[in-house]
Amino acid sequence: MGSHVAEHLLCMGHNVVVLDDLSGGFRDNVPQGAEFVEGSILDHQLVHRLFQRNRFAYVYHLAAYAAEGLSHFIKVFNYRNNLIGSVNLINEAVNHELKCFVFTSSIAVYGAGQSPMTEDMTPVPEDSYGIAKLAVEQELKVSHEMFGLDYVIFRPHNVYGERQNIGDRYRNVVGIFMNQLLKGEPMTIFGDGMQQRAFTHVDDVAPIIARSVSIPEARNNVFNVGADVPYTVVELAGFVAEAMGRDCRIQYLEARNVVKVAFSDHRRAEWAFGKKKKVGLQEGIRAMADWVKQHGARESSVFEKIEIAKNMPRSWAAALASFQV
Repeated sequence: MGSHVAEHLLCMGHNVVVLDDLSGGFRDNVPQGAEFVEGSILDHQLVHRLFQRNRFAYVYHLAAYAAEGLSHFIKVFNYRNNLIGSVNLINEAVNHELKCFVFTSSIAVYGAGQSPMTEDMTPVPEDSYGIAKLAVEQELKVSHEMFGLDYVIFRPHNVYGERQNIGDRYRNVVGIFMNQLLKGEPMTIFGDGMQQRAFTHVDDVAPIIARSVSIPEARNNVFNVGADVPYTVVELAGFVAEAMGRDCRIQYLEARNVVKVAFSDHRRAEWAFGKKKKVGLQEGIRAMADWVKQHGARESSVFEKIEIAKNMPRSWAAALASFQV
């Protein structure tokens, strides 16, 4: 998502500096014309030097390890990367009198039983990832009240598309399915596959995020952004198999403790940014499949730094055990 936002910003005439540790992305994704700095938002000295040197007007903060289910088992890693790193950026934004701080949160802040999710609902996150995202949202609000830091918060959901890392086995189900099909493996689904999500093509969120700083009504507000129509994971698997030109083979695994139905209301975003036709799921999956076929399969990495093994899905635990052996 960050590479697409950076590309839109360049097209709008902005000078863009990209900071990324490449833990979940690739150098080739950085658009031509952007300055690239390899490093982490956890490196507060590096972040300070970048702010001092560039005198940024805006920050677009999309860095996160967005694996909701895995976040239960990597709490320290989750809060360090998704909360402390964000605070490093907020501190520098305040000290350098940034014009606006744009933050991509997540619908994970809402929790269960609240679909369609609206921005005026009380967030009740059910995983450590959602808790971290909500904490950053609250930090931005108090930083605005205390120091006058303007912000825009987006809550995108289930974003997929070209340039996504399909080798991550813990997040981005569309990419996981495509990688499995390329490797001749069945698509793995936790539970019965009746979980419902509105899967969002990146073109339906990146342009809005990029131009948000120029919309006065967006300042100091929270917006759900993404697709409107929910589909089951089983339906998604069928669309992905068709786009990839492969048989729809599914392997069902034990159910995970996840929100069963999650999709958002987007009327507030339409009020601020206007309403436009969105990318249909099958159309978006075909576009991503064409890109994936050109780039090929990626090796699925195993997350090694597990902090809690209790109640971990058996498939994840087995992959970790085989890696350690």
